Amino acid sequence: MRRPFLLVLFVSGLLPAAAARAQVVHEAESESHQGGTTATKGEKGPDLAAVAKGIVDRTNAFRKEEGRPAVAVNEKLTATAQYFADFMARTDKYGHTADGNRPDERAKRHGYDYCMVAENIAYVYNSAGFTAGELAEKFFTGWKESPGHRRNMLDPDVTETGVAVARSEKTGYYYAVQMFGRPKSAAIEFSVANQSPDEISYEIGGKTFTLPPRYTRTHSRCRPADLKAVWPGGQEPAVVRPARGDKFAVVKEAGKYQLKKE
Repeated sequence: MRRPFLLVLFVSGLLPAAAARAQVVHEAESESHQGGTTATKGEKGPDLAAVAKGIVDRTNAFRKEEGRPAVAVNEKLTATAQYFADFMARTDKYGHTADGNRPDERAKRHGYDYCMVAENIAYVYNSAGFTAGELAEKFFTGWKESPGHRRNMLDPDVTETGVAVARSEKTGYYYAVQMFGRPKSAAIEFSVANQSPDEISYEIGGKTFTLPPRYTRTHSRCRPADLKAVWPGGQEPAVVRPARGDKFAVVKEAGKYQLKKE
C-alpha cells in the first residue's frame, strides 16, 4: 500500500533593509489545515534539533559544491525560525505572513539587525513517520529542486542562517523554516568625493548618481556591485568594485578625469 506523503514549499524573496522595503514584493499566501489527519497524542518522532542541523549541514555542502561560501548558524535567526515553525505547528496556518508579519519583521523582532533576510518554508507529512535523516533530506531536497528556494540557498551574499522544525500535535504535519541573512554590520560602506571642477555621474547596481564639485556621497550596500564613472566629454568610463571602507576621489588632471582610491 502506498504511504500518504505531502510536501509543500513556499519561497520568499530577499528582503532589503527598511529603507527599501516598499520595493519588495512579499508573498502573502496562507493556508489553514482542517481535518484530514490526526496525530497520535504523545507519539515519539525524530529529534527535531537533529533535523535542523541536518538541513544546515546539507545546505552548506550544497553551497560548497556550487562554489559558495558556507553560512554560519546565527542564534537570532534560529530563534526567529523556531518561533515561526512553532507558530505554524500550533495553528496549522501556513504562509510567509501566516502570523501577520513578514520574515524581516520577525527577524527584527528577535534582535537580528539585518542588511538582508530571506526565508524558505515548507511542510511535510507521511503517515509512516520519518527518521531525523529522512526528514532533513525531504526538506532539503524539496527546496533544492525548487528554483526560488534554490536561489535563496545558493545566494552568494548571505552569510548566516537559522533553521527550525516543529510538529503539529493536531495533524502530525512537520513545518520547517530556513532563514538566511546578512547582518547590517556586513554592509559594504564606501564614499565617492568629487574633487574635480565639474559635475560628474556614476552608476552602481543599475542606479545613476550625479555628484557636484566638492561634494561627497557615502553609500551603504548589502550586495557588492561595480561602480562605473561616466565622464563628461566621452572619456572612457572608469570601473571599480568598491569594498567595505573604500574612499574614492574624482580628480581632473591635464584635462583627464581619474577615479582614485584614497
